[in-house]
Amino acid sequence: MYLIDKTQNRIKELEKKTFSELGFKERKHLQEWLAHQPTALGEELLIIQKEFNGFNDTNERLDLLALDKEGNLVIIENKLDDTGRDVTWQVLKYASYCSTLNKEQIRNIYQDFLDKEKFGEKAEENLADFFEQEYEDLSLNKRQSQRVVIVAANFRKEVTSNVLWLLDYKLRIQCFKATPFALNDQLFLTMEQIIPTKDTEDFVISMADKMQEEISTQEGMKDRHKLRLEFWSKLLPKLKGKTSIYQNVSPAKDHWLNSGGTGISGVRYCLVITKDYAAVQIEFARSNKEENKKLYDELIKDKDSIEKQFGHELEWKRNDTKISSQVSYTLNGVNIYTPEDWNKALSFMEVNIINLERAMQKPFREIKKVLSINEEGD
Repeated sequence: MYLIDKTQNRIKELEKKTFSELGFKERKHLQEWLAHQPTALGEELLIIQKEFNGFNDTNERLDLLALDKEGNLVIIENKLDDTGRDVTWQVLKYASYCSTLNKEQIRNIYQDFLDKEKFGEKAEENLADFFEQEYEDLSLNKRQSQRVVIVAANFRKEVTSNVLWLLDYKLRIQCFKATPFALNDQLFLTMEQIIPTKDTEDFVISMADKMQEEISTQEGMKDRHKLRLEFWSKLLPKLKGKTSIYQNVSPAKDHWLNSGGTGISGVRYCLVITKDYAAVQIEFARSNKEENKKLYDELIKDKDSIEKQFGHELEWKRNDTKISSQVSYTLNGVNIYTPEDWNKALSFMEVNIINLERAMQKPFREIKKVLSINEEGD
């Protein structure tokens, strides 16, 4: 690894180190680094437990337990300067132990983690946010979907040989080489995926996914999708000619229905219907967290006039720890899965999305002016 010196037009080699000589420990350091920055493993993961030992008839514990965006459990085993000979057997045992965990058990494991880490958050809400689905719709830890990640500074030949053999049998396993470097008082860390190589990973995963594909879709999920499609099909005609938004939107199977119409990129109207409530929303959904907060802060300056025009108090959610922000008006006590509640929910959405659009027209025009000025200044 080299440092580029643009002034001298030279490169300077960084000094390769071992974790041991730097005084780093597996649990205290490497595990904590990955727990707080799982994207170092090349994807978005949700860490749901550390030092997990919830196995029957054994005191063994795995380092980190995570979920990927497909709902698969990811077993992460960390070693420092050497993997040891038995790490593949170790992670295979952990994967087999975890293969029996159902969705409710996973939720409880994650909630226990949140309680211990003092996040003050709810597992169901975080899972729904991570997967961008209602918790009831989530399918977690499907049969033969478990994944394994091994992290170490050096991999023994017997370990890499075992891993390559297991890949032939469609076990989803990855090896990451973690290497610390030093330059004076500065320390650096590289995380290199060595098995499978990055170029072949998509192919290997696609083969595993094909093998693990579920033969049939859960009947319950199909029924929920059918009900939502029917609900949105009843709502959209009610909005025709009454509001400029939702004119070119089609019914969907999701519990939410988005539309543009704000005139601001990444800011959208959103209709939501769940088993507990219906809501009309403004969502600040740009990919950049700071941009969302700035837009939200600009809008909330007009809170009083917006609520007066709208006719009701709104719920303002800046969500400082999350990327997006929302402004909502909610009707509790209606259930998408109870068709008897539909008329109440449909009337609520029809009236309030129209009123929300009217109340937001002037504030959004002012925000667009501010954005234009800022862009010109840039």
